[in-house]
Amino acid sequence: MKPQKTEQVPLRVDDDGTLRVGETQVTLDVVMAAYDQGATPEQIVQKFGELALGDVYAVIGYSLRHEAEVLSYLETRRAAADKLRADIQREAPTKRFRERLLRMKRDRGLSGGGA
Repeated sequence: MKPQKTEQVPLRVDDDGTLRVGETQVTLDVVMAAYDQGATPEQIVQKFGELALGDVYAVIGYSLRHEAEVLSYLETRRAAADKLRADIQREAPTKRFRERLLRMKRDRGLSGGGA
């Protein structure tokens, strides 16, 4: 069997510097959070229907082979999300408004890692 050409990892950087899977809006953060919580690639594709199964496998494989780099990226994203969250909490005019935002976030099932 002749070796095939090297395939590109289906990750792209958007205008904000966020890594997204393939041509979708799904972020690397979201895929890896689901995987880290025990979801299989098939379950991840079921949850985020716009993803291709091969892309999810490729992204997870890449992340496992480049663990330090991916963890560094994810930690940077987590820190930015934490800072934004703290800024919003500090500037929120009322406690009720903040509680409403947190309830909306919880209702939508968004993770702290952020997409």
